[in-house]
Amino acid sequence: MDRSPEIDTFLAALPEDLRMALETLRGQIAAAAPGAVETIAYRAPAFRYRDRPLVSFSAGRHGAGPCAFYVQSPALMEANRALLAGYETARGTIHFTPAAPLPADLVTKLVRGRMAETDRKGKR
Repeated sequence: MDRSPEIDTFLAALPEDLRMALETLRGQIAAAAPGAVETIAYRAPAFRYRDRPLVSFSAGRHGAGPCAFYVQSPALMEANRALLAGYETARGTIHFTPAAPLPADLVTKLVRGRMAETDRKGKR
C-alpha cells in the first residue's frame, strides 16, 4: 500500500504521543486491509476500499485529547458491543488514548467487518 503524503503531514503536526498512537493504528488498518487506499476525508486520515469509505482516524480537536477510530458503522459497533465494553464509544466511533491503544486484533476484526459490509453493498 502506498503511504499518503497528506496523512504523513497530518500526523507530523501532532504531539509525539498522539502521532505514535495514530501511526500504530494506521499500520494496523493497512495490515488488515491491504487493498485499501489511504486518503484524507473530512480533514481526517482515512482509508477507502473498492472506492468506498472504509474507516478513518484522528486526534482530538487541535491535536489535543483522545484519539478516535471512526469505524463508520453503528451496526458493526453494535455487533461487537461486548468487545467494545471497555472503551468510550459514540455512534460508529471508538475513543482511546496513547496510554491505552486499541489492540491489533480488535482493529483487524472491525476493519475486516467494514470490508465485508462494503463487499455486500457492492453486490446490490
